Parts: sequence; C-alpha cells; structure tokens
Amino acid sequence: MRLCLSGLLFLLVISLPSGNGFLRNDGVEIRSCTVIGGRCFFGCRVGWEWVAYCHNILSCCKKLTQCQWLLTFTSWVH
Repeated sequence: MRLCLSGLLFLLVISLPSGNGFLRNDGVEIRSCTVIGGRCFFGCRVGWEWVAYCHNILSCCKKLTQCQWLLTFTSWVH
C-alpha cells in the first residue's frame, strides 16, 4: 500500500508546473510575471531565461528568441 501511495505522490509532484515535468504544461499565469512577458514554473526550461520570483517558490521565466538562445548557449560553452 505504501509503495502505491508513494508512486501516486511521485506522479502528482512531477506533473506540477516545472520546467521539465512529466506532462507538458505552459506554466502558471501570475499577473506580476505575465506583465513582463513571462510564465511561472518551478524551474526554467532550456531556452527560457529566469526573470524574477513568483510567490517566493516559483520562477518567472521568459522565453528566449532563437538568436538570444544561441548567444546564451555559446556563452555557456566558452
């Protein structure tokens, strides 16, 4: 029984609005974040830039354009 509950809890946690969740999600809309063009996640996805905090736990992330993402990626490599 405990293993079943642990598995259910695991599935619930990984389906939360995180950057790399089990299920596809678009983050959470919080007004303070959407005003600056971002979405709230538990962690920013690849290709997204961290902008601010949402309610002390979530991260407000803004999607990078193709050019911005390439510049960021090349700065990580060097």
